[in-house]
Amino acid sequence: MADHLFDAPLFLKKRHYVQELASLEDVFDFLEDWPEDERDTTFEVLEKACRMAAQGIFPLPAIRENVRRFLIKRHMLANIEEVPILARRQSDQNIGS
Repeated sequence: MADHLFDAPLFLKKRHYVQELASLEDVFDFLEDWPEDERDTTFEVLEKACRMAAQGIFPLPAIRENVRRFLIKRHMLANIEEVPILARRQSDQNIGS
């Protein structure tokens, strides 16, 4: 799924840590862990769009934006300044440079 990497990762606030969403695979893992009793229409639409993106039907930048909006709506999007510097450096590394 290397071709399913976002241009820039998203960070979401968990109870005791910050989780990075850097790829479509990360989003699938996040959605899989979402509580079943909180899976509303917005969740279902996002999940369907992710499946379409995995098939190459839906553009990856649009998935990233929709995930960002999903996290904002649920007050889960972490401010980049809240993320420890080490985590930011590791995600900013470019392989092969």
